[in-house]
Amino acid sequence: MTDQSDTSRRHFVAAAVTVAAAAGAASEAQGQGQANVRYSNPPGMSKPPSYHHVVEVSGPHRTIYLAGQTGGDANGKVAEGIRAQTTQVLENIKTALASVGGGFEHVVKLTSYLTNLEADGAVFREVRASYFPNKAALPASTLLQVSRLANPAFLVEIDVIAVLPPKA
Repeated sequence: MTDQSDTSRRHFVAAAVTVAAAAGAASEAQGQGQANVRYSNPPGMSKPPSYHHVVEVSGPHRTIYLAGQTGGDANGKVAEGIRAQTTQVLENIKTALASVGGGFEHVVKLTSYLTNLEADGAVFREVRASYFPNKAALPASTLLQVSRLANPAFLVEIDVIAVLPPKA
């Protein structure tokens, strides 16, 4: 992506985090074993099946920002097809989160970029959902179609914000 796209994406993510942190209405708030994270779909908003509109984080914690992950493995080999690439992306995210003592249960925000939302959206959503089985604690999520990613072979990229408990 260009420097301008990177800057715009960073501003977008920063704004999304600020909005999520500032939102206080949480009628359906349910924690996921973390007293400092609440998930909600406030009254007057839709109740989406695959994410929450608001994820509120308070108290001492560690905020983890992952760079956009793509469908390449540790050797740089790019998986073929949207299902394989989405799986590789999520496995890369799993590895990155594990490196700081986290897992998908700590993810509070996903921003996903697909090059062909119409053709690949359903498979992408299916694979993504398999990594977030706790429907009471789904992260806030944004899904965008982009004309191209850094490598023309990439079909999907996901960046993540996670909140972990403080280190002991």
